[in-house]
Amino acid sequence: MAGMTAATALHLPMTGDLGSATPTPEPELERAVQTVREHAQAFARLPIAQKIDLLRAVQAGMHRVAPAWVRAACHAKGLPPDGPLSGEEWLAGPVITVRNLRLLIAALQAVARAGRPPLGTGTRQLPDGRLAVRVFPSDARDGVLFAGFRCETHLLPGIDEAGARARQAEFYQQRDPPGRVAVILGAGNVASIPPLDTIYKMFVEGYTAVLKMNPVNDYLGPFFVEAMAPLLQAGYLRIVYGGADTGRFLVEHPAVDHVHITGSDLTHDLIVWGPPGAERERRKREGDPLLKKSITSELGNVSPIVIVPGDYTSEQLWFQARNVASMVGNNASFNCNAGKVLVTSRGWKQRETFLMLVRKALGEMPLRRAYYPGAAARYETLLSGRDRVERFGNPQGDQLPWALVPDLDPEDREEQLFQVEPFCGILSETALPETDPAGFLAAATRFCNERLWGTLNACLVVPPRLEQGSVGQQLERSIAELRYGSVAINHWPALVYGTVTPPWGGHPSATLQDIQSGLGWVHNTFLLGGIEKNVMRGPIVVRPRPPWFYDHQRAHEIGRRLVGLEASASWLQLPGIVLQALRG
Repeated sequence: MAGMTAATALHLPMTGDLGSATPTPEPELERAVQTVREHAQAFARLPIAQKIDLLRAVQAGMHRVAPAWVRAACHAKGLPPDGPLSGEEWLAGPVITVRNLRLLIAALQAVARAGRPPLGTGTRQLPDGRLAVRVFPSDARDGVLFAGFRCETHLLPGIDEAGARARQAEFYQQRDPPGRVAVILGAGNVASIPPLDTIYKMFVEGYTAVLKMNPVNDYLGPFFVEAMAPLLQAGYLRIVYGGADTGRFLVEHPAVDHVHITGSDLTHDLIVWGPPGAERERRKREGDPLLKKSITSELGNVSPIVIVPGDYTSEQLWFQARNVASMVGNNASFNCNAGKVLVTSRGWKQRETFLMLVRKALGEMPLRRAYYPGAAARYETLLSGRDRVERFGNPQGDQLPWALVPDLDPEDREEQLFQVEPFCGILSETALPETDPAGFLAAATRFCNERLWGTLNACLVVPPRLEQGSVGQQLERSIAELRYGSVAINHWPALVYGTVTPPWGGHPSATLQDIQSGLGWVHNTFLLGGIEKNVMRGPIVVRPRPPWFYDHQRAHEIGRRLVGLEASASWLQLPGIVLQALRG
């Protein structure tokens, strides 16, 4: 299991001791739970046509509130609301949310017609016999906007095409399903997570829901209340506010059947196993969780970026250096999928050149407000006492400089940067001794699986000419062996999150006792079951530059136009998007 030594690692809080500025009083929490409980069976058995109508209304609501939503997020995170960096909030907020709703509507329309959605856009059998389902691009517009990209979902061993179809849209295969209630403990970092997790639990798994906003971004709650008003008015959803006490009340409520959390493994284990100590350890040994309800989760990752040694062109090196910096800098590095550990080959002749380019990119990248509580303390704790830490930028106020910690010992089992997700702007680098590309890939796979904490996502950068022959064969073996829910070739695995047709979650090898990056899936608009991982592939250089790159100057315009594109079936927004991409 990846990161097994993380159980004894330094534990750093991700949220600090927070209480919401707008806590929901306990009597209102009680009414919220009872309301969705009373409406749970009606929602579970609601005709699909009526569920589609609800989703359309929510999609229109999300489109309507998008400009104000982005302005509020930019204000909270210290971003100019009309500048390029606001593109992050457009892309990771309304764009993804409206897209997910559009594709889920299409999936339910297919369920209404045929009982299930299509099995992706095609399937193939992998060399080890497993089934791969092509899930991206999902339509012609995706093909235009993401030319050269493709994503497959690999299913668990033993599932053939007939088995895959049988597992699709499982909730909708039930006759007279029972009503069930889920509590969603929302994420505080990425704005699309709370609504998308809630929509998934409701419209894919059949729950009514209580969404608890995270105190870090509870300013978004009023926008979600407005956009999701049809669900609230019908009694199928409630949105509440508060900190740990509110979460505890909801999780322990006897009318709640299921819990979903996006956050830290520490919070997950506190919910499932109780406070640290002898009693928790006994419960883990005996498989006796304190929480007797089902729970799904997404809990972060020490995300590796593996650079396969080879002969890269200058353009490829510079593109990938900016790619790495963008993985680190996006959202001030408060992303569960932020790039955290560069894995290189010590004998790679371009290693120092590449690291110099990474430094250049980090130096160019604007510093950001460290808005997430506890960031400065984690930053100092993880960097203090080290012989070599390189910092970039001149911080002002509550900004933190980007940090690079090069040349960590890959054999050091006590290295905290391998075991603790920094959740701030720290990138480390380690060099393996293997220089042969195939041997390096095999060694890097073992390193990621055995040294790094988490099972959420990994990136492999591969020179195109090496994707053939023996190196290509090893690449496929490495993809199969890596214990991550998503593996991306040449690009940020956040694309798996953002395209929403693939499932998003940690590798299913995690357990409640060793939760790693969590269990369960969201997004997944083809409603697949039996999922093992996703594999996203893209060109080693993309032209024009991707709008998620830190140096794209028109990302905000692209984001604003993409919301309109996703909100309608029209292609009219597409020429403007392409123009802004070319200008970026």
